[in-house]
Amino acid sequence: MILGGFYKASNLLKSSRASWRILTRKMSADSSSLTLREQQDGIRRIILNNPEKRNALSLAMLESLRENLLTDSQTDDLRVIIISARGPVFSAGHDLKELTAAQGRDYHSRVFQTCSEVMTLIQDIPVPVIAMVNGIATAAGCQLVASCDIAVASDKSSFATPGVNVGLFCSTPGVAIGRAVPRKVAMEMLFTGHPISAQDALLHGLVSKVVCEEQLEEETLAIARRVCECSRPVVALGKAVFHRQMAQGRDAAYASAATAMVENLTLQDGQEGIRAFLEKRKPVWSNSTEKSHT
Repeated sequence: MILGGFYKASNLLKSSRASWRILTRKMSADSSSLTLREQQDGIRRIILNNPEKRNALSLAMLESLRENLLTDSQTDDLRVIIISARGPVFSAGHDLKELTAAQGRDYHSRVFQTCSEVMTLIQDIPVPVIAMVNGIATAAGCQLVASCDIAVASDKSSFATPGVNVGLFCSTPGVAIGRAVPRKVAMEMLFTGHPISAQDALLHGLVSKVVCEEQLEEETLAIARRVCECSRPVVALGKAVFHRQMAQGRDAAYASAATAMVENLTLQDGQEGIRAFLEKRKPVWSNSTEKSHT
């Protein structure tokens, strides 16, 4: 009986991997889009798809990424988002050709405004966003990783904010990076532009986990599937309050968190989870935002 269950689970895992490989091939076939989007079993995959230009976060790339994040982001079918990239560079940051004097101040303002909107959107949408990094992430590309809720990197990855070396300090990347790693680590990265390894990124909190390249997709999907096993409205509430309290002082943060926990208990799934625990069974989530009581 136990062996039968094991083999069944193994076959399901193999089937799931095969399905994702088919989807990846399908997505890769469309080489014209700056980003590719596919969704299966609650997991949306967004792939930066401009390896020839090192997946630079041009204005067009940022707008495409924003659209892929926003599309149907409030539907129950979406549970988690994975952002990854084609090629050896996750993202080299902004397209410097767009930042020359010829483009003008208004265009530059639009680039950085759009970039800021994308980075804040990642933290504001109701589902967790996971960065799957296999390669170099620099400047705004590093900012993108730092902005995600979870980041899984291969051991060949590296991270840097080298803007200072080309005369453009990474001020906007510093917003996300400074909130992800200790201040002195962020300042060294920003002042020197020197890259850090995946292991150092893990040590300092820029990424959540480092695995070998061969295990990167499997590990990232495993995390995504674990998110999908939880109640969507509970995860959404938890994500919102976590980001909110991180911007507050200690006392205000505790007040926000306590209010959120009381609110969580009014959700149908909040009560279902407690009943299931007490009854020693697996919870059956409704994924409804309806209240069980007021």
